[in-house]
Amino acid sequence: MATYLDFEQKIKNIQDEIESSIVKGDSHAKEILERELKKEVERVYSNLSDYQKLQLARHPDRPYAMDYIKLILKDAYEIHGDRHFSDDGAIVAFLGYIEGEKVIVIGEEKGRGTKNKLARNFGMPNPEGYRKALRIAKLAERFEIPLLMLIDTPGAYPGIGAEERGQSEAIAKNLQEFSQLKIPTVSVVIGEGGSGGALAIGVADRLAMMRYSVFSVISPEGCAAILWNDPSKIESATKAMKITPDELKKANLIDDIIEEPEIGAHRDKEGAAKSLVSYFLKSLEEIRGEEHYLQKRFDRLMSYGSFTQSA
Repeated sequence: MATYLDFEQKIKNIQDEIESSIVKGDSHAKEILERELKKEVERVYSNLSDYQKLQLARHPDRPYAMDYIKLILKDAYEIHGDRHFSDDGAIVAFLGYIEGEKVIVIGEEKGRGTKNKLARNFGMPNPEGYRKALRIAKLAERFEIPLLMLIDTPGAYPGIGAEERGQSEAIAKNLQEFSQLKIPTVSVVIGEGGSGGALAIGVADRLAMMRYSVFSVISPEGCAAILWNDPSKIESATKAMKITPDELKKANLIDDIIEEPEIGAHRDKEGAAKSLVSYFLKSLEEIRGEEHYLQKRFDRLMSYGSFTQSA
């Protein structure tokens, strides 16, 4: 059963009526309702608030990393383990082909269903997950295979064990090493980009966001709790933090926004996957065409947080 958010209820009602008209064999009513549905989708999705975009980024039907990998990667072969501690289920990695292009895909996976969510730690990687990502990125560099990274995490796991095993060091190491990889790299926020958990696989030649994704230093709930001591002020926090793709593109913190199907990736996974593939292949061609792409990557990373000082 599809899940509908509060602001999608009218869309749900129209879709229910369309299904009813199909059962009745009323093609004329179906045609009218489909036009009505198109107008309602345009109305709703052209007037979304920042908080509604956050809800879409967390939508339970939204495609996760494994959904995209199954849709875009041919002859996929999974790579496991960090060779130090364990195989973190919150980070997945596959070698395969995207439209004939050999590629390695690294993604953060939240999991579906209680058992799988627990196995994936709800998409919150431990340090061994980031070390696994780095090991595989170095493998990609050794064999000159381009890298696609899919970001989707509430944040790095904050547990005692994770801290004992060097969570902050693992993230910092990835920031350093990924900035120097001698292969084309593309990173895309497909859902939630939470803090250092996202940055650990977010350093790349191209950093993009899907239209209904978010990228933030802390969750809006956490921000509301710290600033107002009131987690219920999540809507105010979401707006104040400017975590949507448009705001981040305006601040030059991301490179591109990948358009999703009109009704959202959570309703059209295949359409979203096509947009992702198109962006990746186009970016790959551009990066390969740049004479000094490593220097360009470095300059872009160094430009973050720049400021001017007035007299």
